[in-house]
Amino acid sequence: MKKKFKLQDLDCANCAAKMEEAIKKLPGVHDASVSFMMQKMTIDADDEKFDEIMKQVVSVCAKVEPDCQILM
Repeated sequence: MKKKFKLQDLDCANCAAKMEEAIKKLPGVHDASVSFMMQKMTIDADDEKFDEIMKQVVSVCAKVEPDCQILM
């Protein structure tokens, strides 16, 4: 399943790159992209585990950029 999310308060391109790299390492994630310029994130992950994977994605993003919110 591939889903797109809007991001709010993502402050730098370096943080976006760190988020993308960390999300790609999560089990069940096939691909991920985080765009600082567009303030968007795309996640491609296993359908049956998508909700659980998104909880991990939120946690990863909070560690890299505490002010950033993922709008679902």
